Amino acid sequence: MNRIAPLRLAPLAALALLATACGAAQRAPLEASMKPMALADAPPAPLQKNHFQQDRMGTVSEQAMREILASPVFLEEGARLGIVPVATRYELDQDVPLTRVTGRLNDELTSTGLFEVVSEVTTDWPGTRSIAGLRELATRYRSEYLLLYRHRFVDRSRVNGWGWAYMTIIGGLFVPSQTIESAGVLEATLFDVKTGTLLFTVFERVHDEADHTVWHNDVKLRRMQEKLLDDATRSLADQVVGQMRRLAAARPEKKDEAVAAAPTREAPALAEAGPAQIVAP
Repeated sequence: MNRIAPLRLAPLAALALLATACGAAQRAPLEASMKPMALADAPPAPLQKNHFQQDRMGTVSEQAMREILASPVFLEEGARLGIVPVATRYELDQDVPLTRVTGRLNDELTSTGLFEVVSEVTTDWPGTRSIAGLRELATRYRSEYLLLYRHRFVDRSRVNGWGWAYMTIIGGLFVPSQTIESAGVLEATLFDVKTGTLLFTVFERVHDEADHTVWHNDVKLRRMQEKLLDDATRSLADQVVGQMRRLAAARPEKKDEAVAAAPTREAPALAEAGPAQIVAP
């Protein structure tokens, strides 16, 4: 009897262990896994070619457009920058730059250390009034980038509340019966000379008005605009420097050149042992 009892209990013990294992398996947490995302093997290559061969629209092919939009945008290290005033349609401004804006931009960008050389560009040098002329002028300065600067003003004058003085004839000549108003915008655009693309554009808008007499309003208007330019230059320079720093921070990481320059293991050992020596028998 004693030998048969353990044999009868063995199946019951096996069933108990199986039930325990199934319960433990049911209590295990249910987790879903996701495969790692497949990334591109290498980042897009930087843009090297100028696809804008003519100064008119419709000359960029579909393939060239996709290549331009897919390429990374960054500021080359050790590049040179030229600052040039331009007129309407980004043509060379033949007038002498009398305002101090380009000079202030030159000082601010030089102090950043982002460029090897920053230089104001003279527009008196012979050149065509076109994008091709800008690129040729930049090439003469050996500058990879041009900062194109321009400003525009819209002016108007009107008779204000002192206009009643005109009824006295003499009084109208001495009271501030004319309100002079001027609104303008300062613009700076970074032009990539090699690729013909524009990397950014920043604007600084200004406005002022004042009451004056009827005498020499053109001189008063010019002084008002000069003051507006001086006051807005600092803000414009801050915007330009901020955009430049962002482009510099977007530079691709440098490859490890030390590994590429290391000698291969397959080089023959005799290459470092010098010329072979002949041993006399």
